[in-house]
Amino acid sequence: MAQVNGNYLKLKAGYLFPEIARRVKAFSEANPRAAIIRLGIGDVTEPLPEACRTAMKTAVDAMGTREGFHGYGPEQGYLWLREAIARHDFQSRGCRITAEEIFVSDGSKCDSSNILDILGEGNRIAVTDPVYPVYVDSNVMAGRTGEADAAGQYGGLTYLPINAGNGFTARIPSEPVDLIYLCFPNNPTGAVATKEQLKAWVDYARAHDALILFDAAYEAFIQDPSLPHSIYEIEGARECAIEFRSFSKNAGFTGTRCALTVVPRGLMGTAANGEKVELWGLWNRRQCTKFNGVSYIVQRGAEAVYSPEGQAQVKGLIAFYMDNAAIIRRELSAAGLQVYGGEQAPYVWIKTPTGLDSWGFFDRLLNEAHVVGTPGSGFGAAGEGYFRLSAFNSRDNVIEAMGRITRALHG
Repeated sequence: MAQVNGNYLKLKAGYLFPEIARRVKAFSEANPRAAIIRLGIGDVTEPLPEACRTAMKTAVDAMGTREGFHGYGPEQGYLWLREAIARHDFQSRGCRITAEEIFVSDGSKCDSSNILDILGEGNRIAVTDPVYPVYVDSNVMAGRTGEADAAGQYGGLTYLPINAGNGFTARIPSEPVDLIYLCFPNNPTGAVATKEQLKAWVDYARAHDALILFDAAYEAFIQDPSLPHSIYEIEGARECAIEFRSFSKNAGFTGTRCALTVVPRGLMGTAANGEKVELWGLWNRRQCTKFNGVSYIVQRGAEAVYSPEGQAQVKGLIAFYMDNAAIIRRELSAAGLQVYGGEQAPYVWIKTPTGLDSWGFFDRLLNEAHVVGTPGSGFGAAGEGYFRLSAFNSRDNVIEAMGRITRALHG
């Protein structure tokens, strides 16, 4: 009989979002006439930008001709897209990132998990708490952790609590670690990091030969011009950081799938024998072996994000979702809840009412307001007592949801 990967058996309950789906399904079956508004999973709702749609249609037509047909593309992504990304997203901000260092993929979620393929098993790993569950669960699946304790924290991981008490800013670890997962603007709390705060992390990583895995999936939502959009805006970050980005949230590519990972040339790791090894070559080999690239059609759509029309349309999408976030913040604050985030990110982080834990608040909103959010405890032990609402929905649904929640709290 085939043996299973026993590491999967260490995972606590179901993955957060499938568990939410299970509860919502049970409620819907029991209440088929309830009109549920979903502000839980961070899936976008507005149409793809017209510039992207037009580029994709043109690419589809080209694929119908012998001259314009494209089969397997480069595993790293087409050069014309990588050059556009390097120029607009990095070089325009003073970051020394070249097209060669950009790897186009089908999602940051995938890449932040797959990166473990090129990293050794003995690394000491630090994660913020609460945290995007993929960072932790992928390490559990890969056998990089011990068992979970009663609070759901896994042995072998260093947890860095972020909460209202510390301004949602993780402290530098007191002990050396080798891998550091950072996500700013933060999912789930909506917190951001200043250049000074990121510099402290870069200085730590360089001093301890650590590697920062920096998730910048929500950088486009930053409104404050003084805040960094990339860790490579910090001097020395090329020597200690890999950055993940996505077209999912800024341009609505959650259903078409396109993202990128930046691995700087000269970024080094250490082999078991102490030899220094360049990570770029390892990631390039991994992608060439295990990945066949993103479709030509989708990459043409992503390229259109950087056209003047695409930039204006994406800016409009960002403004729309951030206006939603402002409505959520305003209405829930007026309803008497403590709210955080939602100013530089599309997530609002809420302190649950007295007497309710995270899943208790989830069930109350589902049953009494027919609104779906995300329990903070699903993001880690330090997320208990908090709740996340997403700004990704129509304006009418956001306004209706806020009214329902207010009535549920005060009815």
